[in-house]
Amino acid sequence: MSSGIKIVIVDDHPVVREGLASILSLQQDLDVVGAFASGREAVDALGELEADVVLLDLEMPEMDGVETLELLRARDAEVKVIVFTVFDTDDRILSAVQAGARGYLLKNAPRKEIFQAIRIVCEGGSMLQPLVASRLLRRVSGPAVATAELTGRERQVLDVLAQGLQNKEIADALNIGERTVKFHVSAILRKLGAGNRTEAVLIASRQGLTKV
Repeated sequence: MSSGIKIVIVDDHPVVREGLASILSLQQDLDVVGAFASGREAVDALGELEADVVLLDLEMPEMDGVETLELLRARDAEVKVIVFTVFDTDDRILSAVQAGARGYLLKNAPRKEIFQAIRIVCEGGSMLQPLVASRLLRRVSGPAVATAELTGRERQVLDVLAQGLQNKEIADALNIGERTVKFHVSAILRKLGAGNRTEAVLIASRQGLTKV
């Protein structure tokens, strides 16, 4: 039985599914446990597969990527999702992040970046390509909003969180317990009104609290 990161691929193009599975199989710690042509198929199967990370296309028949993300969130699925798509428009990116995507990669991303994103997201971090992050920041910029009042420790956690690190790495960097990190991250999300860590970093960047 594999002890690696269990991955599910969701894309309606067979060549993409097969190509991704082949690439990921080259890494000893990555294990593709399922590949599906639609979001509906994937959601129905995820309860049995117990996957860690889903690589999800956005444009699919029957149910698109954002709808898939929303359904997973409605079912309280613990699997972490990385959007893997050709679409880099502001609206697409924002919709995916707001729906719960932990990462957003374009299909021209280098292999090394795909591997890194899977590992970071699996451990609780987030991963946006620089181009994606800059587009998303531009999209959410607008009228000034009240700056969240974070404690000094929350600001420290936020700064490390913005680097895409997972909870254990944040704990090591700040010499605090991992449980304490989880407490501070929850407080940061609440104060910023963010639905997930990725959105929290973007909101904080907009407010000048940290840098992406």
